[in-house]
Amino acid sequence: MTTSEARMVTSAQDSQVSSAGAQELRTATTRESMRFWKNLVQDPLTAYDRVFAQFGDTVSLWMPPRRKFFVLSRPEYVNHVLVTANDKYVRAFTYKPLRALLGTGLLTSDGEPWARHRKVVQPVFTHRNIRSFGGEMATAVRRRVDGWDEDGLVDGMLEMRALTMDVVGRVLFGIELAHEAVKTGDAIAQVQRAAIVTSMLPLEDPKTTRRVLKVFPKISNGLSYLDQLVGGIIEERKGRPLEEKSRNMIDLLLGADNEHRLTEQEIFDEVVTMILAGHETTANALTWALVLLSQYPSARERLEQEVDEVLGGRDPEVADLEKLKWTDAVISEAMRLYPPGWGIEREAMADDEVGGIEIPAGSTVSMPVYLMHRHPEFWPNPEGFDPERFLEPQNSDRPRNSYIPFGVGKRVCIGAGFAMLEATLALATIANTHRLDLLGGTDLRPRADMSLRPRGEVPMRISRRPGR
Repeated sequence: MTTSEARMVTSAQDSQVSSAGAQELRTATTRESMRFWKNLVQDPLTAYDRVFAQFGDTVSLWMPPRRKFFVLSRPEYVNHVLVTANDKYVRAFTYKPLRALLGTGLLTSDGEPWARHRKVVQPVFTHRNIRSFGGEMATAVRRRVDGWDEDGLVDGMLEMRALTMDVVGRVLFGIELAHEAVKTGDAIAQVQRAAIVTSMLPLEDPKTTRRVLKVFPKISNGLSYLDQLVGGIIEERKGRPLEEKSRNMIDLLLGADNEHRLTEQEIFDEVVTMILAGHETTANALTWALVLLSQYPSARERLEQEVDEVLGGRDPEVADLEKLKWTDAVISEAMRLYPPGWGIEREAMADDEVGGIEIPAGSTVSMPVYLMHRHPEFWPNPEGFDPERFLEPQNSDRPRNSYIPFGVGKRVCIGAGFAMLEATLALATIANTHRLDLLGGTDLRPRADMSLRPRGEVPMRISRRPGR
């Protein structure tokens, strides 16, 4: 069953997914649950779509050996688990492979380590500091765009990775990393695939998990490459004096005071996390935005018109952001359809009740962002690309937390502001002078690894805008 077919089935069950009916918990049989787990390994998005089509947005499944797995695809439930009762939940078993592969950075840690890391890293991502990065971001984007061959053919995903790697390297680490984009992307792809498969295996100890995974050559090579890359970044920075009031993340990690000082391994883990989260997710969002603009010419024409009116031929600056409303809406709509973080899972540490649903301690709660972003109750024409949704007054009409591309609550992505600034400046810079068109006949589908990336290459033809 395709995504569209699943949505059609769901729409036909309007009494089952209405505001009144969706509150009722449905329970899958053991056989139906096993089918879900089989599908999840093969194609997570299809697995969740089929569950949504069959049971609606609130379902309990059996999870080996004897635990419950709740799929809750409603914003009020997300608010309860991630905001109101967040102290009752920790990261679920799905994060354990990531901990083995990426260490205990902000993405994978809990409790005191997470709080300590967050306090050390937070100064990099203050609103004022983020805005100060705008000039470097715009310069990096322009440098990449100016290197494009007119009427050239590129892999859109690789181009956006190189662009975001350049930004992350220069802004967060003070080093040139654009030339590492292809190898880094390949390594991260291997890590993500390994994490998805390993989450289904009964491996508890991170060291054991890592040893098992390193048996596979591609995974081992990917991990070795990331180890060398991150080690080189840290050693290069150690060779230069730390700046007293630095905006550089490496300086903050190395120069943390005694109360929050990080070990060498913790610093290493945090740099790995920032490379993954700082370049991969933004590159995905930009790639999907460019693909969608290619498929919806009227939306691209409106983008180009806005860029022309606001910028008048020059490159964007941070001060232009408030006027680039359609540009921002395009990015937001691309992340609605293809959220970089497509799912969130938590494990209940104590008995809880979510909207009248009993959640026993030890249960796992899955909140598929991908499903909520396409829920027909909150999004008319949920499969369509319509940036108008994110312009007023429509943008204020939806329930809170029906749109959460960066998560919500105390664990909301620390780099959300950084990512949106980078993506908006990048898209405006590209639209100012160029167009990227997806080659006809390309069957482009999403792949649900740790982030929601295109499956395979993204062949796009570059052309300069007339008169530019």
